[in-house]
Amino acid sequence: MQEDLQKALIRYNKKTWCKSALLGFFVGLAVIVPGISGSTVAIIFKLYDAFLYAVSNLFKQFKRCFFFLLPIALGIVLGLAAGFFTVQKALEYIPFAVVGGFAGLMCGAFPAVKDELKGARLTKKRVVLFLTGVCVPVAVALCSVFLSGGGNKDFSVWWRIALCLPVGAAVGLTQVVPGLSASAILMAIGYFTPLVESVHVTYWKENPIIFLTYAALGIGFLCGIFFASGALTKTFEKARQTAYFLIVGLSLGSIAAMFCNVEIFAVYKQWAATGIVWKDLWLGAALFAIGAAVAYLLVRYQRKKDAESAANKAAEAAKQQ
Repeated sequence: MQEDLQKALIRYNKKTWCKSALLGFFVGLAVIVPGISGSTVAIIFKLYDAFLYAVSNLFKQFKRCFFFLLPIALGIVLGLAAGFFTVQKALEYIPFAVVGGFAGLMCGAFPAVKDELKGARLTKKRVVLFLTGVCVPVAVALCSVFLSGGGNKDFSVWWRIALCLPVGAAVGLTQVVPGLSASAILMAIGYFTPLVESVHVTYWKENPIIFLTYAALGIGFLCGIFFASGALTKTFEKARQTAYFLIVGLSLGSIAAMFCNVEIFAVYKQWAATGIVWKDLWLGAALFAIGAAVAYLLVRYQRKKDAESAANKAAEAAKQQ
């Protein structure tokens, strides 16, 4: 297993570099868009195991892991910027349509995650893990509805800055555990909107102490992602298929969670009060269908490429014999 993962940290060509950068872009976007799980996207891109290995072994094999993670990191920065300045604006005007489009992509790509369970034997333990996985993202999303404090948080007090260390660790955890959404975690504790609103030059000038908050979140994030990556890599070495029953459940639950977090519930409340915005609803349905179709076609294409690659390897092995 370790040898296979080391081989996965190949030198990039133009195509694979762009693929990893695109993965990073979606991971960064996942921090902003409610319900999206960055690690689920990594599974879809067939880079999940290599990503975990590179993060957990960054200091042991610095050069190889660093250059593997570099395009992903650049993509994350671009994804965060896009999320703050474009997607977040779109969520203000057509929130259901935006969420519908992303949910469609996740739904269409779900078979790629489920492929990991081919040939796996069903046991009571694995079924429980799968059902637990489905429930966790939905429970976190519902907590964001019922427990969100809302309003502006005062990030100038020391204890709230210190609290950002475990909050950052939780966000880091969501980037390697499929099905968990960073935005849903932040919404559940009432930090999402205040942090998004703090990303503004005027706010920075008036509240320079916010950079201590960002630093605390960043340190916590790095601790969380390194710890979780190492733990998951070891878990996969010992019981990969059993662990994937939980991961498949988490991935499925994350799709449902996109439609039951605090941001989308605000849309439902508005519709209940003033009537359904049919343009947003029908556009969301259309984007869901388009996203699902496009993602599934990509999954089928990847399956075909994987089958061809396996056949070529088998043919080469037969020739050598």
